Amino acid sequence: MTAGSAVPPPPAGHPHAAEIDTERRGWYELADLVRSLTPAECLAPGYQRDPDWTVRDVVAHLGTWLAEAQLQFERMTAGTYEGHAVDVDALNAALLEAMHGQPFEVAWVQANGGRTRMIQEWYGLLDPSDEAAWWVRKAGGAHYEDHLGRLREWTAELINRRDPAGG
Repeated sequence: MTAGSAVPPPPAGHPHAAEIDTERRGWYELADLVRSLTPAECLAPGYQRDPDWTVRDVVAHLGTWLAEAQLQFERMTAGTYEGHAVDVDALNAALLEAMHGQPFEVAWVQANGGRTRMIQEWYGLLDPSDEAAWWVRKAGGAHYEDHLGRLREWTAELINRRDPAGG
């Protein structure tokens, strides 16, 4: 697995440069954690309980939010954005259902693609707004941070379960 395509830094003076840098650091930590696992470990339930989530599920969750943020940034740039009156729990459920049953590889590719497209649109947001800031928090570095603590713990637990003899 790769961390995704290299994304150049934002243009000098970009109003979201600090948030883009935070997003980049969070993404690369997330990618390093995911790459440290085997494909089977990415499907082991226990990242979260009730409902049970796997690493695949958290990757799918993050990836769908990245794709949604890309769409909203695109609307902002085009002048068709209608605001973020979003039922976050309902959107979370709908986005997760859309990825239900997909193989890990599909979730991983979707997350990488969603991130790349989100950043491309994000670079076009040259006028800071409260709406853009809301989507940045919901899909960028702050959202990763909501999940990285547990992902660090779960990754360590999965790695510690490995048979030291390799069998």
